[in-house]
Amino acid sequence: MLAVTTESDKALINLLRKVESASISDLVEATGVTATAVRQRLTRLMDEGLVRREEVVREGRGRPSHRYLLTKQGHRAAGDNYAELAEVLWTEIRSIEDPEIRTGLLKRIAMQLAARSGELPGKTLEDKMNQLVALMGGRQVPFEVDTSGKLPVLTAVACPYPELVEQDRSICAMEKILFSEMLGQPMHLTDCRPNGDTCCSFEASVSGR
Repeated sequence: MLAVTTESDKALINLLRKVESASISDLVEATGVTATAVRQRLTRLMDEGLVRREEVVREGRGRPSHRYLLTKQGHRAAGDNYAELAEVLWTEIRSIEDPEIRTGLLKRIAMQLAARSGELPGKTLEDKMNQLVALMGGRQVPFEVDTSGKLPVLTAVACPYPELVEQDRSICAMEKILFSEMLGQPMHLTDCRPNGDTCCSFEASVSGR
């Protein structure tokens, strides 16, 4: 899902979520900002595929008017606020005392997440990593691929789960399983931010690891 990053965009999307559609003047009145500011936000949200514009057909002469409404993706983004729920669920996972049961559950969660995204296209591991970078970038989580060594290394510039990692580092293990499934290649966590490294990095596992 595409994240809505600015408070002004969130406010506009939430307004459109409450009504079937709205005109520029409707949104100006509701937000208290200028028509120019509203148009700029709408243009940005339309470019991101979250809002669409419909032309209103008028009888007789006169310029056609437009109304704006959320796309299916926009409706999903408007309700995409699962941070609190994720934290509660992760707390429950951590409370499982049996390590085998807890590890098995983490693996199943990672497999389910990977199945939702599917194995990434590409002929090489580097191709697939670049696809993963694009996918995570769409979710506002920056990743990079380092190709300076013998094997490409996938690096998380920012942690996708910063609050959860502070509570439990085992989420890094789940992420390793997730990326292994999506890339179709067993991955090894070489650097880990909770261990004091500047970022988290993943590279293809080799024999003996």
